[in-house]
Amino acid sequence: GADRVAQIVTFGTMAARAAIRDVGRVMNVSYADTDAVAKQIPTALNMTIDEALKLSKPLKEQYDGDEKIRSLIDTARALEGMPRHASTHAAGVVITEKPVYEYVPLATNDESVVCQYQMTTLEELGLLKMDFLGLRNLTVLEDAAKLVRRRDPSFRVETIPEGDPKVFEMLSAGHTIGVFQLESTGMTSVCTRLKPRGIEDITAVIALYRPGPMDSIPRFIECSAHPDKISYKHPLLKPILEVTYGCIVYQEQVIEIFRRLAGFSLGQADMIRRAMSKKKHKVIDAERVAFVHGDPSRGIAGAVANGVPEDTANSIYDEILDFASYAFNKAHAVSYAIVAYRTGYMKYKYPREYMAALLTSVLDSSDKVAEYIAECKSMGIKLLPPDVNESGADFTVSGDNIRFGLVAIKGIGWGFINGLAEEREQNGPFTAFDEFCRRMYGRDMNKRAVESLIRAGAFDSMGYSRKALLNVCEAVIDGINQENSKNISGQMDLFGAAADEPAAAPMPLRLPDIGEFTPQEKMAMEKEATGLYLSGHPMDDYRDAVRKIGAVPIGAIKADFAQEGGPTRFEDNQTVTVAGVAASSRTRTTKSNALMAYIQLEDDTGSMELIAFARALDTGGAYVKDGAPLIIKGRISVRDEKEPQIMVDSIRPLSDADEPGTSAPPPRQPKLWVKLPSESDPSMARIKLILEMFPGTGQMIIYCSDSKKRIGASCVIHDALVAELKEMLGEENVVVK
Repeated sequence: GADRVAQIVTFGTMAARAAIRDVGRVMNVSYADTDAVAKQIPTALNMTIDEALKLSKPLKEQYDGDEKIRSLIDTARALEGMPRHASTHAAGVVITEKPVYEYVPLATNDESVVCQYQMTTLEELGLLKMDFLGLRNLTVLEDAAKLVRRRDPSFRVETIPEGDPKVFEMLSAGHTIGVFQLESTGMTSVCTRLKPRGIEDITAVIALYRPGPMDSIPRFIECSAHPDKISYKHPLLKPILEVTYGCIVYQEQVIEIFRRLAGFSLGQADMIRRAMSKKKHKVIDAERVAFVHGDPSRGIAGAVANGVPEDTANSIYDEILDFASYAFNKAHAVSYAIVAYRTGYMKYKYPREYMAALLTSVLDSSDKVAEYIAECKSMGIKLLPPDVNESGADFTVSGDNIRFGLVAIKGIGWGFINGLAEEREQNGPFTAFDEFCRRMYGRDMNKRAVESLIRAGAFDSMGYSRKALLNVCEAVIDGINQENSKNISGQMDLFGAAADEPAAAPMPLRLPDIGEFTPQEKMAMEKEATGLYLSGHPMDDYRDAVRKIGAVPIGAIKADFAQEGGPTRFEDNQTVTVAGVAASSRTRTTKSNALMAYIQLEDDTGSMELIAFARALDTGGAYVKDGAPLIIKGRISVRDEKEPQIMVDSIRPLSDADEPGTSAPPPRQPKLWVKLPSESDPSMARIKLILEMFPGTGQMIIYCSDSKKRIGASCVIHDALVAELKEMLGEENVVVK
């Protein structure tokens, strides 16, 4: 029953960097000073503040030379390792014979029923703890299989042939984007160097590519390429370690060494493996004697009794000790490797179906969608805009290309999508815009949904101009609504015909001859309707310029920091140049009343947040407008558990890329100045409400007479806004200059 299952709570502890940042906030140490201290703590696994003070000379100098910093660090040391927050274990579930509350106290966490004890306590109580891991990739595989079954009804994921050499050739060539577990920059690099020949190799890579065991990867690759370099300390190790080229990689190998060489039972071997992984030194030292010489009381013969020299046995024990805390569960790794191989097979054998399913699965991540669209392009697959006659709810295959799904268009609900599919199936394809509107009447159709379809290009295949359709859309829908309301009420028409007589054929749709939107306008509409650029990207016209200035793809920076094991190409505080369009921007004031801005910059590989302070905004802030192509030079900034940002040094328009250093000074933008008696004046609340109706990137400065304080805000400086403020505050207190 439901009362016999509960999720498991996990207590997040204060790691060294997090402790510094949290304490800095509470002690009112400035962000810059706190950040400088936190970033001196190395990012190694299980790093402590004490260890960092030994390793980092700059940190020790800050500690010794500044009383405020010493107090910050000492306070953080006292709190380090203490519980910081409680969260629900992603996959941990406890299952009991009787209702769970008879064994442990329960609580609710984000509406989930959770045990108040963490997993180690539950294990000590002898309760059954299971990890049920749900993988998005399994859904992707099945969705891709459904698309394949449209042309091959017998296809099943379970029947994918194992060991297809072409799949491993693809992975060895580095074409790993979209392949489960292997698509990060670091994993791709390992695949190109290792050139995996089977699922065993993928299994080992998945187990090794983690902090700690990563150090074994070069040896693993070297022994894979040169089998003559593989060596074993004793012949008994060969059958256990030959699948991993002589390296200890898996927990199962550790257990098997104890079992075969020294005669431990499976249970005894697993207990010592766990003691090693948790560095329980008393147990480790005691078990060395049992491993080498045996322990008759527990039925352990020992390695020496099995013909292993004592020195060799001790050496093997030392090697196991080095690897035990890093060894990975092979059953887990091989399960992942099978999923990885199957995703690779689908990408190689059925690229359109697989990439369509993959795109559907990441619709909530514009960065991932952009990455996979770029991969489709490199594979020769075009992403076609949505189409009322071809699109399903999700991404689908259309000939040699992929058709955009309707579910991602803003303003389109499931009722409308299901109604469209049903109407198309019952009465055939749509032939004209007005015919579409008539047939879809009563199927959750509304003006907003139809306008979104037009903006996304869903009627382009009928030969219409999007500009003309948007011009007549409202009139067409209003006319159809009137026709249907007349028919329902049974009114007579103007010429006295009864409502049940055959209706006259509708007048053919006449579109105004007003041309079409520019390609840039079309792209902006697509972005507005779907969150993506479909017919192109604003950066398409600047590819040569971007290459010339050596700008780094945004996606490359984010992927490098996201990979397990840490970045390999970029680092915190590194100066880089990026180029892209300003997707959005917002301004605010700092504690010292200086202006700063958060800018979302986007290229065709992803988007990234930029932080610009007054120095950069004074020289380049006027170039920052929605959709404006920019060159940004700045420093990468990485905060704990957050995506990298860029601290901006300079902003220039991308149009200046051909002639660096010759850009004209930015045009002076007028500012809206408002004078108030004080910051607590009742008008302040009213101004905030008014500004919500005038969002934009213009600058508004509120000057407080009593404190001489200036408060910055962003808005569009519109005549209506200015008039409203003048009426409220008086002409003399509102100026645009």
